[in-house]
Amino acid sequence: MANRTIEDRVRLTVAEARNCCEAALRGIGYDNDDARIMTDHMLDAALCGYEYAGLPKVLNVVDAPQFRQPRRPIAVSRETQLTAMIDGGNNTGMLVAHRAAEDAIERAEANGLAIICFTNTWMTGRSAYYCEMIARAGFVVIHTVSIPPLVAPFGGTRAALGTNPIAFGFPTASDPLVIDMGTSAFMWTDLQLRGRLGATIPEGVALGPSGQPTTDANTALQGTLLPFGGLEGGYKGFGLALAMDALGALAAATRPADDISGFMFIVFKPEVFLPTEAYRREVTRRINVIKATPRQMGVEEIRIPGERSYRTRARLVQDGIEIDRKVRSALARLAEGDLDHGG
Repeated sequence: MANRTIEDRVRLTVAEARNCCEAALRGIGYDNDDARIMTDHMLDAALCGYEYAGLPKVLNVVDAPQFRQPRRPIAVSRETQLTAMIDGGNNTGMLVAHRAAEDAIERAEANGLAIICFTNTWMTGRSAYYCEMIARAGFVVIHTVSIPPLVAPFGGTRAALGTNPIAFGFPTASDPLVIDMGTSAFMWTDLQLRGRLGATIPEGVALGPSGQPTTDANTALQGTLLPFGGLEGGYKGFGLALAMDALGALAAATRPADDISGFMFIVFKPEVFLPTEAYRREVTRRINVIKATPRQMGVEEIRIPGERSYRTRARLVQDGIEIDRKVRSALARLAEGDLDHGG
């Protein structure tokens, strides 16, 4: 990461990273099971090469205003055989979305189709994590997200929409095809990490509080991100973000009036249309055809979404991960129960 040197980095084995993360989460009050579920999510992000969504995310959890507010048990507020609305009870989204994904798998296994909505939660993490989980169970999944404002509409200077990613998972003959894309020009979690470390951000992805473009992460944190496409083509990201917002509105009867958060899993068995193994073969065949497309000059490989993450995970499981020394020290303080972690 820009502005950081090798002396600022710490290498951890997977076991050390897991122990570090679980200890920090227990130190801030999570029980063993919840700490394990959240660590599974954050460690997988780190192994897939997304450092900002890995162990530093513990710091985002403890710094979130929702963390210090009362929590109640996760509960189904209304349901049918095929659907459920889950009230997250102000629990962190890594726990609520995990529960919702498990519910979706169970209902889709029994009925062929499931639609699960959930709200009253925050910080669900990487959508790809849940889509891979569901696709590995043999289902097709579409995951939509609407969260509080962090992104300006196209042409605007103040945040009105969330980063609002949309993600997909498809079973194949090998690793699932997972496509996960935010509708903002830059990831909010990455922006938070760069702000902590005093690092810069690319041009054209954010505005400061005065509405002027900025490359300073902390100035951007006081302003707004832009939709993907930036100042010129951001109408595309804006349109998708608005669609995610409209789907999130299905949770309006369950969430507070001042909250626009809403999440959805649409999950179904391929076999409602054709045998699952035939579907797996067909998706795999299409991927192989696409990868065999003639390449432009200088392009070594046509890479399918998710391939780099799978390869990085396979390598880092053996090599371990790196985190910033400042983050490692902050996690150690959290493990001791110091919520003012200094990170």
